[in-house]
Amino acid sequence: MKNKFPSVTIQVPATTANLGPGFDSLGVALSLYNRITVSKSDKTESFSMAEEAAKLFFKSAKLKPFPYSLKIQGEVPISRGLGSSVTVRLGVLIGLNLLAETPLKEEEILDLVITLEGHPDNAVPAFFGGFACASKQSWLYQPVKPTLKFVTFIPETELETKKARKVLPKKVSLSDAVTNLQNTAMITAAFCTQNYELLQGGFEDTLHQPYRSKLLPSLIPMIETALRSGALGGFLSGAGSTIIAVTLENPAPLIAAMTKTAKKFHPHGKILLLKADNEGYQILH
Repeated sequence: MKNKFPSVTIQVPATTANLGPGFDSLGVALSLYNRITVSKSDKTESFSMAEEAAKLFFKSAKLKPFPYSLKIQGEVPISRGLGSSVTVRLGVLIGLNLLAETPLKEEEILDLVITLEGHPDNAVPAFFGGFACASKQSWLYQPVKPTLKFVTFIPETELETKKARKVLPKKVSLSDAVTNLQNTAMITAAFCTQNYELLQGGFEDTLHQPYRSKLLPSLIPMIETALRSGALGGFLSGAGSTIIAVTLENPAPLIAAMTKTAKKFHPHGKILLLKADNEGYQILH
């Protein structure tokens, strides 16, 4: 029997946020995806995160809510610092907007995602693709060349964002703040000029990674291994638990070294070789 309800499938890339020092302001879309199918239905079948996004959509669009069902497929793991929440929120908002015949403009949808996320570092690259430098008021994004490779270690261990934020200090020293400002500026310059050699040594962070390493003992050893193995640098992806190293060289030695270190802490984790996604979200059908 032919489905009487229209549906739409949205593909949204995973994201890595912070890039070390760029706390809540820098992010990159990655070649790892979730596909969110939103369908009109006779009864809403959803879950809390999606329901929150739907409620905000209907309120912002000034529409009477209609029932919908939701299906999520893909490879982006939850609670690993790869933007799984953004893939769901953005997919739901774009899907409902299309089913409602686009009462909201694209920039309005992005504003809603940022509101739901609480910060723009994942939302902007998931939306546009590429590298993003963002605040709540404005942002820029830049394509990333495929020569820059992201060696991505995904532990079997989840790390909830709320828990990872709870360990952060209320105050930091002036010297720590300056270190992060300098490194964030250099990372932004490197991506915007596509001169990725400038990334060397620029991922050092003093605001969140030293504190979150207490929740993830593998973090510092993995970054040190990456640096010894020729990476431009390494960092905690978002709030974790994923750890990423970036390189312009043949990634094989880096993957082998990181795999060896990872097994000491996370015997069931996995390493993926990813590149940046420069397309952002895509309407599949």
